[in-house]
Amino acid sequence: MTLMTRRTLLAGLAALPLSRPAHAALTQYELVSQGTSVDFTFDLSGLAQSGTMPIHSADIQIDLSDLINSQVSVTLNAAEARTKLPFARTAMLSAGVLDVQQFPTIHFASTEVRLGEGGRISRGAEITGDLTLRGVTHPITLQADLHRPPGSTADNLDMLSIRLTGSLNRHDFGASGYSDLVQDTVGLDIQAEIKKAE
Repeated sequence: MTLMTRRTLLAGLAALPLSRPAHAALTQYELVSQGTSVDFTFDLSGLAQSGTMPIHSADIQIDLSDLINSQVSVTLNAAEARTKLPFARTAMLSAGVLDVQQFPTIHFASTEVRLGEGGRISRGAEITGDLTLRGVTHPITLQADLHRPPGSTADNLDMLSIRLTGSLNRHDFGASGYSDLVQDTVGLDIQAEIKKAE
């Protein structure tokens, strides 16, 4: 997968203004694979490492009139996770960490959207949801940014860019193997381009 460029995020127009009609509707969006990546970071023996994990499926529904009603459900293919160090990948997929033989996927389902400054999802917004990893489910909160592509008009919402960032403690999910080598915290950086479903 190709990383969405930093320029695309920074140049994105201000996020969508909100109104609250009595009967809001959810709009179905789908991922654009070329602009989507799920990256993670971890410390191995004191050295920063990184990896990627492909998305297996995603259900993205956005309420364009009232963003707090939006819903996201994403399944990651843990068995296809990659790191830059081959031996680190083997350990990561093993029974002591991700245990992909028994749990080949990781699932996130949003439960709450909290808007940022000015009722926007581009400044300090958060998405909380249930993360299921190794069959264990815990809530996790991610920082969220949603933008229109650079140059698009205010009423053109056919394409949107999303970035979600945060971290988790792997021990919360029982992924405690190699604790003498790998630190507890795993960083997450999810970047996606989405388009209205046809």
